[in-house]
Amino acid sequence: MSEAAIHACRRNRLINQMQRGIAVIPTAPEVFRNSDTHYAYRFDSHFHYLTGFDEPEAVLVLIAGAEPQSILFCREKDAERETWDGFRHGPEGAKERFGLDAAFPIAQLDEKLGALMGNQPALFLPLGAHASWDDRILALRAGVQAKARSGISAPNEIHDIRMLLDEMRLIKDEAELGIMRRAAAISSAAHIRAMRATLPEKMEYEIEAELLYEFRRSGAQAPAYTSIVAGGGNACVLHYIRNDARLRDGELLLIDAACEIDGYAADITRTFPVNGRFTGAQKDVYELVWSAQAAALAAALPGAYWNQPHEAAVRVLAQGMIDLGLCRGNLEDVLENGSYKRFYMHRTGHWLGMDVHDVGAYKLENRWRALQPGMTFTVEPGCYIRPADDVPQALWNIGVRIEDDVLITAQGCEVLTEAVPGTVSAIEELMGRR
Repeated sequence: MSEAAIHACRRNRLINQMQRGIAVIPTAPEVFRNSDTHYAYRFDSHFHYLTGFDEPEAVLVLIAGAEPQSILFCREKDAERETWDGFRHGPEGAKERFGLDAAFPIAQLDEKLGALMGNQPALFLPLGAHASWDDRILALRAGVQAKARSGISAPNEIHDIRMLLDEMRLIKDEAELGIMRRAAAISSAAHIRAMRATLPEKMEYEIEAELLYEFRRSGAQAPAYTSIVAGGGNACVLHYIRNDARLRDGELLLIDAACEIDGYAADITRTFPVNGRFTGAQKDVYELVWSAQAAALAAALPGAYWNQPHEAAVRVLAQGMIDLGLCRGNLEDVLENGSYKRFYMHRTGHWLGMDVHDVGAYKLENRWRALQPGMTFTVEPGCYIRPADDVPQALWNIGVRIEDDVLITAQGCEVLTEAVPGTVSAIEELMGRR
């Protein structure tokens, strides 16, 4: 199936779920970086999921009912601007290339949308995503309401289109999984490159550069998020991104980094010794987190509930923290009083897809949702030990996280990122061959 056909099928699915009414879905705006340059442009995920169109200044309009339509508004062809900024499809080119029913210049949006909205019973838009966009569309709706004496009615229902789109995006189709496997493979190769490049006295940013090089060299458009390259105690800062410290002999290095390709993200974390050999204390904490990872993956099964991998990991971590002298009491006490959260304060995973923390509800009707084939998410237990009087000194400044990307299948789960070494022996073997 062609890319255009894939996106057309998604639009038709959404139109069928709408049943009736009109949806208006904009892409993301360009954002200025400074007075005369923009940040690198990145489209809105929902918009791209439905169109595959990656230019700014574009809006998708869907009409459901007896005569369904998919209409794109985009920038016109402009030879002068294309000389400066690059190729534009233009309305006619976009209509043909992306399999749309119609396409018009973006400058005609308000005029045509006012007419298209007439006599539609419901209006769907990403409510609250952009306040200025909400105001603009509601003003157009008010203009339609003003025509009531002419027999034209405005939509009397307003719905958040993301409620439908989030559920659609939660289950990945084969086209999406193919891209995600490629993102995982490129990101895995980058982590292996980083392990081989790591040596005492190098700077964190030198290792970050190895990651970024491998991403781009392999065809990824960008990092999926700001890379975390955290040596020593920096690994105990969950969202550390300065990446400007020197790597010290005898310390661990935690790397949380992955690429985005064709709109889909990977998300990988590995922790390993700067000098290639784990000390006794480092090995104890690492193998605890590795055991928690294994327990979580074993619980990632179709029909299991979302929270079960987390709970499996937490039980292993809590018992290990008791054994290491970090928590006191028996396992059930530590789980009940939550003292383990001092050293493990986040959940064990999140949905993964077009967004690194992808869309989709974790609970339905106040119950954890069941895992289904096609769902993709991370599994990422950790243990972060800051210096304190009641903490064994040998464990100070050890921060470990292990994160893999997982696909639920009919038989169990597929670890998309298993190519990155994870065991102590595999890591030491790889780093010993540098």
